[in-house]
Amino acid sequence: MLRLRTAALLLLAISGSAFALGPHTTLEIVSKNIAPDGFLRPATLANGVFPGPIITAIKGQEFAVNVVDNLTETSLDLATSIHWHGILQHHTNYVDGSASVSQCPLVPNESFLYKFNALSQSGTFWYHSHYSNQYCDGLRGPLIIYDPEDPQKYLYDCDDADTVITISDWYHYLSGNSPPIPLFNTTLINGKGRNYGGPSNVSLAVVNVQQGKRYRFRLISMSCDPSFLFSLDGHQMTVIEVEGNNVQPVLVDGVNLYAGQRYSVVVTANQPVANYWLRARPTSGGEGTGNFSNFINVGVLHYAGAPNANPLEDPSVNVPVLQLPLNETDLHPLIPSPVPGQPFPGGADININLASELNTAGTAFLMNGVVFVPPTIPVLLQILSGAKNASQLLPAGSIYGLERNKSVELTVPGGALGGPHPMHLHGHPFYVVRGAGNSTYNFDNPVIRDVVSNGLQGDIVTIRFFTNNPGPWFFHCHIDWHLTAGFAVVFAEDVPEVPQKDFVNDAWEQLCPTYEAFLNATGGHS
Repeated sequence: MLRLRTAALLLLAISGSAFALGPHTTLEIVSKNIAPDGFLRPATLANGVFPGPIITAIKGQEFAVNVVDNLTETSLDLATSIHWHGILQHHTNYVDGSASVSQCPLVPNESFLYKFNALSQSGTFWYHSHYSNQYCDGLRGPLIIYDPEDPQKYLYDCDDADTVITISDWYHYLSGNSPPIPLFNTTLINGKGRNYGGPSNVSLAVVNVQQGKRYRFRLISMSCDPSFLFSLDGHQMTVIEVEGNNVQPVLVDGVNLYAGQRYSVVVTANQPVANYWLRARPTSGGEGTGNFSNFINVGVLHYAGAPNANPLEDPSVNVPVLQLPLNETDLHPLIPSPVPGQPFPGGADININLASELNTAGTAFLMNGVVFVPPTIPVLLQILSGAKNASQLLPAGSIYGLERNKSVELTVPGGALGGPHPMHLHGHPFYVVRGAGNSTYNFDNPVIRDVVSNGLQGDIVTIRFFTNNPGPWFFHCHIDWHLTAGFAVVFAEDVPEVPQKDFVNDAWEQLCPTYEAFLNATGGHS
């Protein structure tokens, strides 16, 4: 239990129920000045809040999210697109939301209906802008699909909007004014946090629990760059889900989340009634990285019955030493799932090595020697306009053709500067047959996820997936600054079948002419 001190009074903002939207809803993308850490700046927000509102659905429900672009702040991007991170978009590639790959951006005073069905998917996801570095300016929020027949429901009592925990980096400069090496200023937990040199009266995030109950906390890294080590003073956690995939329970006391990663952990409120520090320690870059001085990088786990305003001990004093940090290789699917291909390195139908490096000027990332440059015509539109194979698609050198119904092995060596790099694949979950920090392969029961760290120098991270989803799919570093610096490729899957399997609508077809007219009218400012 935290010891009490009278030296520093910490004011706690006890929150009520978090607000959630259903799967048929509207997201109004607006410009607004906010100061989550005490420093006022313009931001790009969904429905005017940060994080964006939680969107929820029941497994099997259809999503119909009308995104309305009402952006007005000319110092920020005015166009937008929304990616539904982790949703596979089977035969709905056109609403994947990736500007330059699956759509042209939406422009001010226009709207676009993202309509899709996540089919058998359930778990912890999120949504964010996939245009320029816009999500670093605030456009990001949770998306949760509940499974009424969750096979691990017996492990927890509470799972609702109040048990979603988002971890974000926050910047005092606008994305368009970022320095050559962007460093974040503040860690925000559920949109709240203190800056190292900022005001001391900024409230911290509070997660409420009742003694004796078991909580399913859904952890979402909505980071643009740093990874975060999450822990709860005095409490252990049981990992039960990784990015929409149920796993065999693993007991831990700390979870490292790279940009874009998600975990569900069960925490039992079995400690004396009090307030406990909730920690999200950045492990790379930014102010105050790695420490908790001046009440940075923390929130509060508040037991019902504990004082709402409490002189807690300084979080930088008596920092617990983790004894059971999560090791990715300890994660295994709850239900056995065969790995595509043969059980040896290089045993897939298609084997691709993707080496990455920073150019000598330090301004761009290359994958297999090529910087990804967003094409002016989205890859999907190129295919629908008559391209028959990957060699005809732009950008040249960044498009990899994949035949249908094939096992694919991607090998992604670590070591590129600015790493580890969290690699995200759209349109597919993948099996991590060799993870970072590991020299052995697991072709029996590796974890399935959609974001994986490529590790450090000497690591050879290897993943497998199966080509059962026609369309162009991004594979990129989820450090957003690195994506816009070229750290990406596109897998053009089953190109001949795309026109027959991925049907677009009139509204989608109008996006590109409208965007082109907008650029012409604004002199290229987007």
